Amino acid sequence: MDLETIKIEKQDGIGKIILNRPDKRNAISAEMFRDIGEAARIVSDDNEVKVVILTGAGPVFSAGIDFTSMGALGGASSRMFRDMLKKSQVNYGLLESMEKPVIAAINGAAIGAGLEMALCCDIRIAAENARMGVPEVCFGLVPDLGGAQRLPRIVGLGRAKELIFTGRIIDAKEAERIGLVNRVVPADKLMDAALEMANEIKDNGLIAVGLAKKIANKSLEIDLESVLEYSILAQDICVRTEDMATLFQRYMEKKSKKK
Repeated sequence: MDLETIKIEKQDGIGKIILNRPDKRNAISAEMFRDIGEAARIVSDDNEVKVVILTGAGPVFSAGIDFTSMGALGGASSRMFRDMLKKSQVNYGLLESMEKPVIAAINGAAIGAGLEMALCCDIRIAAENARMGVPEVCFGLVPDLGGAQRLPRIVGLGRAKELIFTGRIIDAKEAERIGLVNRVVPADKLMDAALEMANEIKDNGLIAVGLAKKIANKSLEIDLESVLEYSILAQDICVRTEDMATLFQRYMEKKSKKK
């Protein structure tokens, strides 16, 4: 299925959201801001999709905002601009809030709004040639799509401030060192690595994985006591699912074979 700026593919329980403006280095236009939300809704609502991979068509994940296509906003009122930005934030947030794991396969550069999109994903795998950063302050702006909030949660406050304040672009090796990405692989093995990770996840309980994602996300927002209570409620749901006994038996069989 294709949207105006995004392709959606599905095979064997894995959905792919592919940023599809390779001639523009997948720079994010107003249409792509809209389409990323629609794509997230589609894969989230598709019961056949258990894990999602987000990547870019061509050699670049995303070069960030397409300032040429967004030029019309220069004459927008403050209210219109803030409304547009709020909708974009909501659309990005759908990647983070859906009850399915989302893996970012970062091929090439992920800059500004491109990296902020990847930060919404649960796991990030980068090609060796990937480069990433949030250079907004270099041209007098701030990261406004969650980067200033999500980046500190992933790499720690000090490192996040360094990246945000300097606008520095780092390579994949440095991104892995500071915990910004989970793994770095050769560029020609990137999708294989993402699919391997997706296949490892998809055989687990879909409801359990989705609830575990929500608990992990909540742990960054609320106190420990509330998270523990949330975990009890989630576990009560899990033990009543039809596939729990089957999954447990399969796990024990795999464990016995390893002995």
